[in-house]
Amino acid sequence: MPSSIRNSLAWIFEAFEDDSTYIGKRMFGSDAAYIDGLLCLVAADRDPPWNGLLVCTSQDRHAALMDEMPALQPHPVLGKWLYVQQDDPAFETIAERMTALVLARDPRVGVEPKPRRRGAKATPSTG
Repeated sequence: MPSSIRNSLAWIFEAFEDDSTYIGKRMFGSDAAYIDGLLCLVAADRDPPWNGLLVCTSQDRHAALMDEMPALQPHPVLGKWLYVQQDDPAFETIAERMTALVLARDPRVGVEPKPRRRGAKATPSTG
């Protein structure tokens, strides 16, 4: 499957290319990786705080991941997910470790995507 990743962080998702369940999608103007139907990682190549790797996880799993990789911190906007900035010295190491955890189906990584509401954008407001 050809990569749909469109930013300088494309290398992060290369490890997923051989996984038959991998789907790449756009999210927040960034690139998201889904494995086994779970939203796992978002690679953001924009202005801070959207410049790095977001780890899609639940807050009850934050401590275990942050203990293993201290550079991971709750995202300043999406506090439910962890984040490492692209300019952090540990960025590449964490990105490689996170892709390995995703491929190993580590239960600390991945969330069920919320279904999109049908017609939410098309509903006219009455004001």
